[in-house]
Amino acid sequence: MNKETKKKVKIAFFDFADCEGCQLQLTYLNTAFLGLLDHCEIVNFREAMSERSDDYDIAFIEGSITREHDEERVKKIRENAKILIAYGACATIGGVNGMRRRYSDQEAKKIVYGDRPFHLEAGYPRAVNEVVKVDYYIHGCPTNNEETVLAIKSILLGKGYVPPTYAVCVECKMKENECMFDKGVTCMGPVTRGGCNAWCTSWGNTCYGCRGLLDDPAKEGHTEILKKYGYTMDELKQRFDLYNSCRISNEEAKKNG
Repeated sequence: MNKETKKKVKIAFFDFADCEGCQLQLTYLNTAFLGLLDHCEIVNFREAMSERSDDYDIAFIEGSITREHDEERVKKIRENAKILIAYGACATIGGVNGMRRRYSDQEAKKIVYGDRPFHLEAGYPRAVNEVVKVDYYIHGCPTNNEETVLAIKSILLGKGYVPPTYAVCVECKMKENECMFDKGVTCMGPVTRGGCNAWCTSWGNTCYGCRGLLDDPAKEGHTEILKKYGYTMDELKQRFDLYNSCRISNEEAKKNG
């Protein structure tokens, strides 16, 4: 007697305001990704297939939500999906797009396009959880494939997934990297969520904070350290705002009533 074939979980990837680099990361997974396909079926993935389907169990959302019809679209995806995952910095924390919040429409257009005509619709960038309920988060710009595979496996097994809550500094220490500050280079690692395996710092670059601030970051202490390295308050603001503008602007709005 043939055993009943277990139904595969259907996974869909959707993109909004982003560069699609996080989805592109998945195409580099090779055998690790093929192993996942034994247990799931990809039904939407613009980077790798032309087929489309509205029948899916898990939805990965890449990109921030900026326009009215984007909001309607992501709400529809949320209705269809049993599980919704914010995937990558733009989706999880607003990402670089969030810096747009610091400017009016006219200021933003002037900075980017100067006096040239602007024909694209632009809006107020938001992380996905500012619009719909998010079940799980996979951080990074781009995302880390090892973490993505771990998260998908854990979710498929019904265990869920919680991103690391420690700082990037922890992973730097585990890899025995020389501290960027000891090299005379400023770094956002002390206040940034880990889970990237200290990618940037392991290759001699600084951490820019793409995985978002820790839940309880020591921003004041980190600010004082950066000031010692000659950063002005405007420069410090730019460092924190690069990926975290959505969260910071929300905190400021709440603080100001």
